[in-house]
Amino acid sequence: MDEQRDSDDCGATRITAHPILGDLPPVPLVEFTFDGAAVSGRDGEPIAAALFAASYRVLRTMPRFGDARGGYCMIGRCTDCLVVVDGLPNVPACRTPVSAGQVVRTQQGLGETEPGEAGERGR
Repeated sequence: MDEQRDSDDCGATRITAHPILGDLPPVPLVEFTFDGAAVSGRDGEPIAAALFAASYRVLRTMPRFGDARGGYCMIGRCTDCLVVVDGLPNVPACRTPVSAGQVVRTQQGLGETEPGEAGERGR
């Protein structure tokens, strides 16, 4: 089986040609930031998919000891992929579409925002 793939050094792979589903349809790339770094993703794909394709694995840390968490169920049932999006904490990266200009951060612990960062939300 000879599949076309875009791969990185960490083994992250975006399948561009699938033997059953066919070729990945053309979609414009958009740029957003993750922890201050510019990242590109396919417009409308889940934030988690764009981050995994860009070699990011840690999306949040646990409240007590700071253990790293990434995706687990990838259907929105668990809390392992929660991130802060545009100042709003507890956003599931597996179900939230990426869009141009989004500011996404690793969620630390329970996801409280910095004072004044998101106004009244998030506390």
